[in-house]
Amino acid sequence: MIERARLVDICDQELKAPCFKDYTLNGLQVEGRGEIQRVLSGVTACQALLDEAVEWQADAILVHHGYFWKNEPVALTGMKQRRIRTLLANDINLLAYHLPLDAHPVLGNNAQLARRFGWQFERCLDGEQGVGLLWLGRTAEPCSLASLEAQAAKVLNRSPLTIESALGVERIERIAWCTGGAQDMIIQAFEGGAQAFVSGEISERTTHLAREMGIHYLAAGHHATERYGVKALGDWLANRFSIDHRFVDIDNPA
Repeated sequence: MIERARLVDICDQELKAPCFKDYTLNGLQVEGRGEIQRVLSGVTACQALLDEAVEWQADAILVHHGYFWKNEPVALTGMKQRRIRTLLANDINLLAYHLPLDAHPVLGNNAQLARRFGWQFERCLDGEQGVGLLWLGRTAEPCSLASLEAQAAKVLNRSPLTIESALGVERIERIAWCTGGAQDMIIQAFEGGAQAFVSGEISERTTHLAREMGIHYLAAGHHATERYGVKALGDWLANRFSIDHRFVDIDNPA
């Protein structure tokens, strides 16, 4: 068991949360009971995840996508009221880490995704490692776009939306990636020397940028690319403090 204040402080320090200018509040978002033994983690603090936490009698929920986003309506009504009421009525803490959990060099979404694909990290294209969000590296071995697409489908258990550029290379060696909604980093990825770019989402403009610049693009799913950071963080906490941790993937149940 660990005190809530200590758990939050440990997470804030490990993820360098104060270093990030984010679109949301990182750290403790909703206060619950003061001592924590059971932590349930998931990508997004949706109602289904909250219900799982209540059923499991969790003391805290740890997520990548929490609440209180920039420009979000502040009124606690409708869906938002139901979510907050679930947490308060059951005295459950909610901890959320957005950009800090993308960037962490070991526990982060980018690092965890690279580990599963076997990509070799070289450098960040938008800052030092630990803060930078756009990662550049090499594939485990030169591969075709089709084989990269097949690997993504196997690793993530979903088929990516792939944009092939006629101007792109046939054998991919240098790859850039940023999990989640980072499709607009494609220009920076191309200018950094990447032959392919992997992220979560796609916009209409992304298609034309990829085709005309000469970089292949895989939109592998926002949720799918960001499953692994919060699980790694939860496992790290459990091993360090002997607390119970359970990861629930709402969109991809076992």
